[in-house]
Amino acid sequence: MREIGDNQALANLSGRARRGREPFGAAAPVVTVTDSKTLADRIEDLLPQTQCTKCGYNGCRPYAEAIAAGDANYNQCPPGGAEGIARLSNLLGKPVIPLNPVNGSEHPRAVAFIDESLCIGCTLCMQACPVDAIIGAPKQMHTIIESLCTGCDLCVPPCPVDCIAMLPVTGDRTGWDAWSQEQADAARAHHDLRLARQRREREAAEARAAARRAASAAKPAAAPAETPSAMPAAAPAADDAEAKKRAIIAAALERARKKKEELSGQGAGPKNTEGVSAAVQAQIDAAEARRQRLAEQQAQRDAKAAAASGNDEENDAGNDGPGGPSAPPDQNAP
Repeated sequence: MREIGDNQALANLSGRARRGREPFGAAAPVVTVTDSKTLADRIEDLLPQTQCTKCGYNGCRPYAEAIAAGDANYNQCPPGGAEGIARLSNLLGKPVIPLNPVNGSEHPRAVAFIDESLCIGCTLCMQACPVDAIIGAPKQMHTIIESLCTGCDLCVPPCPVDCIAMLPVTGDRTGWDAWSQEQADAARAHHDLRLARQRREREAAEARAAARRAASAAKPAAAPAETPSAMPAAAPAADDAEAKKRAIIAAALERARKKKEELSGQGAGPKNTEGVSAAVQAQIDAAEARRQRLAEQQAQRDAKAAAASGNDEENDAGNDGPGGPSAPPDQNAP
């Protein structure tokens, strides 16, 4: 059958144009949907679309492409069974051969069932389902949508609590006798929607990562542009109080250092500190650190006391000033 392009509307238009040039009464050529399809497309149309990967490929489409390229045999699809092999052999013009036992066996179609009393809501089965037939949320109970389940059993291995069972639902019917073309078309549509959603999520994640990298790269370049004038000015009173506190602490530390030197000069300091063991030296260092902390704490207490005293003096000065209370009146004044 002659290829006439990918656009079916164009194919129909071309067919009508040819019929206009043909003699009256001549038979019109038959134009079918498969005219514009590749061999891989026609092979995929004959697969059951369970996406079970038992053929050794990651879905029905990759398997169809492998058959078309001659990289895979046409007897590797257990869900299609003997009927599926017969369909493919007719398309390819090859003899009917048995199902490869390495890929599995033909059996009645099963549907996944979740024991809700054991489900922990890990979502691993949801991630494995190729047609989004499982609904749920993290740490919430999951449920199988039976009408969407293809029986691929890909959800069973990742379940950490073994709460999923595959239950046969077609009796003795197997292969295409247990699976209709309408079900295959619906499964294919759901699988395509899942792939499209995953692609969008992947692109969105890549865009967010690129935005974060761009923001990180731009941040060091923007830092030198900041000038001291752009920084908010601290309150002068707060600066004065902080400087006063630092000065008091420094003075207290200096007094402690001088006191230590005086004690050492009088022989009252630590003795036998030369050539001591590591353990003893550690104890000496710890004691020195404790003394240092105590000195700093005392300095901070002195600073707070001095600051409080300064505030009291300022308040007293304010009361004695022009706005403060006046002296008591002279009792002898007329």
